[in-house]
Amino acid sequence: MQWPLSLPGDPQRDFVTVSAEYLGDQSFSSALSAEAKQMRRSKVLVFVHGFNNRFDEAVYRLAQIAHDSNAPAIPVLFSWPSRGEVRLVAYAADRESASSSRDALSQLLDTISQNPNVTEITVLAHSMGCQLTLEALRARAIRSGSVGGKIKNVLLVAPDVSIDEFPTDIQQMGNKRPRVALFVSQNDPALDISRTISGGIQRVGDINPDQEPYRSEFQQLGIMVFDLSNLNGEAHSRAFEDITSVMGMIKQRLAAGQQLAASSNVSR
Repeated sequence: MQWPLSLPGDPQRDFVTVSAEYLGDQSFSSALSAEAKQMRRSKVLVFVHGFNNRFDEAVYRLAQIAHDSNAPAIPVLFSWPSRGEVRLVAYAADRESASSSRDALSQLLDTISQNPNVTEITVLAHSMGCQLTLEALRARAIRSGSVGGKIKNVLLVAPDVSIDEFPTDIQQMGNKRPRVALFVSQNDPALDISRTISGGIQRVGDINPDQEPYRSEFQQLGIMVFDLSNLNGEAHSRAFEDITSVMGMIKQRLAAGQQLAASSNVSR
């Protein structure tokens, strides 16, 4: 993110908050409808941040994603209470907070889905937010029989998720689950630390998608995988640092009609 060199910042050059307004449930729905009609957009992008992300950082990260990707979707942030600290005790506290936010994320997805002006929802989750997202979607499927017809895509960036639990999470979403895409890097120091904290259990975000049994499992589950190991930038967030290339890669894959299970290696 390009923070202003000095406060208060220039809106012509920097990501700057120029206004803020509190929205209750009804006013949020009204604002969503107004945005959809004004911008002539019926798609919504819900961003779920990861570990060690304060609210302000998550807001600006989503602003960067929306700006750099130029995605034709209304951006909506789901912010769960991270402590915003890089410490062992903070990691444990963040994981508990993320898990406890599952119902709140599901409620947000309900609110958006029930809006008649919305036709499609994409959920973009990062790091620890991926586990929260999977828990929320799995619970929705178990409770209602499906994740929800308007939730079409789930993009998991550097997922801090146990590789042992991941296939079960996906399967429990049912046969009519959203299209799932993974963005992984095999040189992610943040996930190395997470693996150590988790007793040595491999994290989904730093697997090699061309190795077995991962390749066969992802193919069976119908998961699209992008290996970003060769991209520039910090491994844990390089998908956002070079989001223009990543978005172009996604569009190219889908336009070419490639199978969702085929892994994709990217280099610059």
